[in-house]
Amino acid sequence: MGSNWYRGNANDDGDANRGWLLGHFIEPADDVRSSKDVEVKWGVHPAGDKRAEWTKDDQRTTLLLLVQGTFRIDLTEGSTTMQRQGDYVVWGPGIDHSWEALSDAVVVTVRWPSAT
Repeated sequence: MGSNWYRGNANDDGDANRGWLLGHFIEPADDVRSSKDVEVKWGVHPAGDKRAEWTKDDQRTTLLLLVQGTFRIDLTEGSTTMQRQGDYVVWGPGIDHSWEALSDAVVVTVRWPSAT
């Protein structure tokens, strides 16, 4: 593979960074997946998996996209359950969140900018 492209598998590659595939935390810094602009996560969650604690004052914008399953997102602004493939939620800086997989679920999360 060239230094300016990468081919991989989200299930395999995500293991190293809790599902995160792109972002500032990818090493080495010259890897094409290392970015200060955006973070991308592939999340595979069994039914009942949840983030009980809430994020604290995140100052990024986030997109959460449902690939399969049923997934609830709780925001300081309200809650919603995604059930249909392609359902998504976007929230901006200052909105905290937690979540729960109501059935086996796969979600893609995109955050920007990538926090350092």
